[in-house]
Amino acid sequence: MTAWDKSRLPSRHTTMGPERAPHRSYYYAMGLTKEEIEQPLVGVASCWNEAAPCNIALSRQAQAAKVGVKEAGATPREFTTITVTDGIAMGHQSMKSSLASREAIADSIELTMRGHCYDALVGIAGCDKSLPGVMMSMIRLNVPSVFMYGGSIMPGRHHGRDVTVLDVFEAVGQHAAGNMSDEELDELERHACPGAGACGGQFTANTMACVSEMIGLALPFSAGAPAPDEDRDRWAVESGRAVVELIRRNIRPRDIVTLDSLHNAAAIVGATGGSTNAALHLPAMAHEAGIRFTLQDVAEIMRKTPHIADLKPGGRYVAADVHRIGGVPVIIKALLEGGYVKGDCLTVTGRTLAENHREVIVPRDQDVVRPCSDPISPIGGVVALKGNLAPEGAIVKIAGMHNLRFEGTALCFDCEEDAFAAVEARAYKAGDVIIVRYEGPKGGPGMREMLSTTSAIYGQGMGDKVALITDGRFSGATRGFCIGHVGPEAAVGGPIALLQNGDRIVIDAEAGTIDMIVPEEEIARRRAAWKPRGHDYNAGALWKYAQLVGPAYLGAVTNPGAAAETHCYADQ
Repeated sequence: MTAWDKSRLPSRHTTMGPERAPHRSYYYAMGLTKEEIEQPLVGVASCWNEAAPCNIALSRQAQAAKVGVKEAGATPREFTTITVTDGIAMGHQSMKSSLASREAIADSIELTMRGHCYDALVGIAGCDKSLPGVMMSMIRLNVPSVFMYGGSIMPGRHHGRDVTVLDVFEAVGQHAAGNMSDEELDELERHACPGAGACGGQFTANTMACVSEMIGLALPFSAGAPAPDEDRDRWAVESGRAVVELIRRNIRPRDIVTLDSLHNAAAIVGATGGSTNAALHLPAMAHEAGIRFTLQDVAEIMRKTPHIADLKPGGRYVAADVHRIGGVPVIIKALLEGGYVKGDCLTVTGRTLAENHREVIVPRDQDVVRPCSDPISPIGGVVALKGNLAPEGAIVKIAGMHNLRFEGTALCFDCEEDAFAAVEARAYKAGDVIIVRYEGPKGGPGMREMLSTTSAIYGQGMGDKVALITDGRFSGATRGFCIGHVGPEAAVGGPIALLQNGDRIVIDAEAGTIDMIVPEEEIARRRAAWKPRGHDYNAGALWKYAQLVGPAYLGAVTNPGAAAETHCYADQ
């Protein structure tokens, strides 16, 4: 390898010149050679931990990425950050930590990179908030970066059919309704998750994995292989090599993450019936690039994109099936052929999206991914709603739904626990619109997901007979008439805080509206009488989060973003 000119790289501050002799002594203490110290220092960050199967294979993949960095002539420096795994946090107070963990992941990677003056970043993540959190840190730092997904779990098998963790959540409702025995529930929970990897349906992790390839921060084909597959290690090596080439060419994340590539990212969410959480994460990623890209912007693009991938929870297939037919590039190629995405966007290969996928073929002998000319639905699987109940907007996943209009009466709860207890006791009826409020970013704090509650409703056979509205959010595994991200949230006096039991509510997903049928003078009277509520998180990380977090429609971010920068870390 030729010698590197580090005069414009951040690591010059810790490795160059006689005044940095003390700093270099630390690197010698860790076994590095003079040549390795003089090369670019590449952070290899993973979210490895023993919290859940999503993360358990990431350390192995990080070692492979380090091999690629070394082979390409740079010096890897491995570190880890946290995750909060939604499947384990779901349905109790721990879920308040989930969305806040996205910011902690981005912040901790930023601090590690800044604190040690690393020149580039390979980021490996496997869980719902860790994928966007890692990508947000890349855009924020703006050093050459390559993202890699840790891979999905294989489907479990139960009574001769494929199952996922969603089946287990819904089985809780069946069990509570007396339709499943203790023994059957026990057998299902033992077989639903057969090994390492993130939830297999088009839930949040796989949605954001599709985004990573489409937006251009991940290598083509790298998101597809399941976590146990040795092919993941090959892609980790390739990601390590690729980031060193990006250093040489000075290609940075903000060259890649543009308004056009964000448009493409929203399109693949709509095309795959992906998670509504993308409407939080894409605005947050845009924010790190200094681009305003709201929930409404995301949802408008998703609505205009045909739904072409038949994936759970609304469809029949899982991520492993997409990999079997050629991976995420098959979906991208179908959207390119249909004219729904912009092919001239730069990617981490140094080539454009269209160039990367020129040779990809959409197989005709499969029904996992359809051509845009023959979609499952002509509109995308996720749409936005707006009205006097949600002036800042709300969002609903319509993939797999047949009736896009619901009219009913409000049944109000001021926390998820109370709503779940009512569902478990079957203290609700057909035609109810279950309201779960004070669960927004500030009010929760932390904007909890409601999968336990929605799954219990489905398990009781009531999924198409009621609706659920919240200023919190829903798991990517949620299905049915479940509206989240309602803003303004209850904690700041949004209209959802003013609802009362029995109020008439009309939701029309086709028209994109959500309204409370209450006279304006009555709404004004209730607003004048409304008083803010407190919560029990008055110290620690969640208190800090509640002070800083912004509204959901802008991504629930906690810092001013690149628009407020006076300098960028990569140029320090």
